[in-house]
Amino acid sequence: MSKIALVDDDRNILTSVSMTLEAEGFEVETYNDGQAALDAFNKRLPDMAVLDIKMPRMDGMDLLQRLRQKSKMPVIFLTSKDDEIDEVLGLRMGADDYVKKPFSQRLLVERIRALLRRQEAVATDEVGTAPETKVMERGQLRMDPLRHAVSWKGQDVSLTVTEFLLLQALAQRPGFVKSRDQLMDVAYDDQVYVDDRTIDSHIKRLRKKMRSADSDFAAIETLYGIGYRYNEE
Repeated sequence: MSKIALVDDDRNILTSVSMTLEAEGFEVETYNDGQAALDAFNKRLPDMAVLDIKMPRMDGMDLLQRLRQKSKMPVIFLTSKDDEIDEVLGLRMGADDYVKKPFSQRLLVERIRALLRRQEAVATDEVGTAPETKVMERGQLRMDPLRHAVSWKGQDVSLTVTEFLLLQALAQRPGFVKSRDQLMDVAYDDQVYVDDRTIDSHIKRLRKKMRSADSDFAAIETLYGIGYRYNEE
């Protein structure tokens, strides 16, 4: 049973969403501010966190930043209708997805399940010896899917599940263009719709992390209006 942490200062959301998730077989812990959640996470991490952005004491952005210092667990942001800047910033900071309020609880459940499936796929060897599970080396890049490990020029780079899958999809075929739709198919289930900006934000975050290991990193090329391409260095 996966444990989901739901963090929101709206008690109606905490009650209704937790009831839905429990009915779907999840174990749910609820917190009404970021500091209370962080205190609990310091003792034991959940399998996934669903965070509101605007909260008292500690907001979702600050909580995500603290989490990413010690964990790659999937994180979904709950955002208000007019929080477009916060959505992009959250993705760049390392969130895996976002859902706009008001939202369909069925949609939220599907996104949670999709992220947990991807987390399991890169953390276990249950998928056997498929090509996407083998260690991949492309020039200075080394990716080990079964250990969720990435290094560039010998330096480890910490990626979220979504970032890992996007980099893997691009690097598998250097020189070939992947459209945003193709990358969406890699990173999200068919039932989950995301827009182009979500993929772009993940790519920007991915580039930033790779450049933290090498300021000259330029292997991911943007082809405006088309998509992205990995160029082996």
